[in-house]
Amino acid sequence: MNISKFQLVYLAALSMLGFIATDMYLPAFKIMEIDFATGPEQIALSLTVFLVGMALGQLLWGLASDKYGHRNTLAAGLALFTMASFGLAFSTEVWQLLALRFVQAIGVCAPAVIWQAMVIKRYSASSSQQIFATIMPLVALSPALAPQLGVVLADTFGWHSIFIVLTLMGALLIATTMAQPQEKPEVRETSVGNDIKSLLKSKSYLGNVIMFASASAAFFAYLTGMPEIMAKLGYEAKDIGLSFIPQTIAFMVGGYLGKVGVKKFGDSRVLKHLVGLFSVSTLLIFVASQWELTSIWPLLAPFCLIAVANGALYPIVVNRALSSAKQSPATAAGLQNSLQICISSFASGLVAAMASSALQVTGVTIVICLMGLWIGYIVANRELSQHFTTPDNSRVVLEENQD
Repeated sequence: MNISKFQLVYLAALSMLGFIATDMYLPAFKIMEIDFATGPEQIALSLTVFLVGMALGQLLWGLASDKYGHRNTLAAGLALFTMASFGLAFSTEVWQLLALRFVQAIGVCAPAVIWQAMVIKRYSASSSQQIFATIMPLVALSPALAPQLGVVLADTFGWHSIFIVLTLMGALLIATTMAQPQEKPEVRETSVGNDIKSLLKSKSYLGNVIMFASASAAFFAYLTGMPEIMAKLGYEAKDIGLSFIPQTIAFMVGGYLGKVGVKKFGDSRVLKHLVGLFSVSTLLIFVASQWELTSIWPLLAPFCLIAVANGALYPIVVNRALSSAKQSPATAAGLQNSLQICISSFASGLVAAMASSALQVTGVTIVICLMGLWIGYIVANRELSQHFTTPDNSRVVLEENQD
């Protein structure tokens, strides 16, 4: 893997920025509610607005990056993120909070998309696979560590300091980005519409994106339902927070094992086993969700296996999807991430809408995600269709005559 440690850290920082911006301010919700003199619904709405911005912005930055080049497009997105973060630090009205969170989300979509395209453009398929496998487990740490940093900042300096830190992070990444070599955008031989149509017609791209989105959706369904499930079982808020640690560790372990496994056995063989592990784990969760539980472990233990599967699966399917679209990797990454967020949001919303039956609906939703995973796997691996070919009638008649 021909990549310097500095470049690896830089790419990891780009990949983690969106998750950090999403989660760092969550512990400050109550303080912000008091400062803005408003109710919890309005502060929580700032998270919803951010996710909407994330869903809309990914494809736009992907298209712009393929047209104008990675470096300048990335710097523009980071500049938008940095200015919005600075404005958030000094916002005094709820409308300012909501508007700037939306702008901040649009800006942070640029690094979320472009870092993946940079890897595909700069490195070979085998090297990019290893880079994704190295960085993606680190990304899993963001949702676990960002809120802890937010607690320290909010308690020590006030909630404004959270957005000051995000401003400084954005400024540092802009400076680092502008120090990167400027690549010349390739001459486009096709239109944007044709690029997107081509991506959606590519079985390799579409199948792997469906797998990525379905596996992510299962994660979001679980994360949405688990707090309500644990609360009904009598667990305290501290216990609910601690329950996310095992799955984070499991995701990182999966990323490491997947990286080693791909090197030794190849991604096709590893992916086949990961789909099997995901399937067995999902069935265990579904069975547990149909019983009256007295402990969280019948759900948490098999979900940790799903986390292991996802940690290894994400780098494989993302690399496969984007490697099949080398002509427009940023557009492919943007479309991939937009679909992932949309499908994951749907799964999360389904669980949230029926939160009174969180245990049962979480199990059913994860089974639906498993079905999506298998559909993606079959679509992406077209060679499987050879096992389901239409019988040759002339051959059947000949064999009958021989008998």
